Amino acid sequence: MALHIHEAWILLFVLPGLVTPAAINHEDYPADEGDQTSSNDNLIFDDYRGKGCVDDSGFVYKLGERFFPGHSNCPCVCTEDGPVCDQPECPKIHPKCTKVEHNGCCPECKEVKNSCEYHGKNYKILEEFKPSPCEWCRCEPSNEVHCVVADCAVPECVNPVYEPEQCCPVCKNGPNCFAGTTIIPAGIEVKVDDCNICHCHNGDWWKPAQCSKRECQGKQAL
Repeated sequence: MALHIHEAWILLFVLPGLVTPAAINHEDYPADEGDQTSSNDNLIFDDYRGKGCVDDSGFVYKLGERFFPGHSNCPCVCTEDGPVCDQPECPKIHPKCTKVEHNGCCPECKEVKNSCEYHGKNYKILEEFKPSPCEWCRCEPSNEVHCVVADCAVPECVNPVYEPEQCCPVCKNGPNCFAGTTIIPAGIEVKVDDCNICHCHNGDWWKPAQCSKRECQGKQAL
């Protein structure tokens, strides 16, 4: 009988060591109320509706407080219905503006085009240039090009010549006019044939020459 009691004590000391943690099923035991709390509770944000307003960075403003919702927004007042923002009449952006910044309530022009474009070429402000022999132009501060076209006088000859890089035609041989189909110089009488002597109208070079008939040399010879 003493032998059986001794063997029973040995079994009591050995059996607890045979029970491993894997053998314990946690589903068999109810979890504590604290363990059932979701680990995502810190992602739930407070509801400020009717209590305040939140800007783009998450800062909270009280009712009646004036604030800017974002860096490019107009100022707002926090109300129970949410932000009530100003809508000012912003100045118009210059049509020649090449750089616009939106860092405030209204957009601002930071850079205006400082040149003029004319026939595919750019010119600096107040720069003067001649796109053609008869044109004189200037780039105005308004980025517009103003041009003056030369008004040429009526040439004093019937055969004017246009020289390269020169606007108005020139009479290379001086004033003249037509006597029939012959060009005669102005200022002198010219015997155009055996019977006619002609001269140009004074100042009216486009008119035919005035001619007078004289006794023909051919008849005198007869």
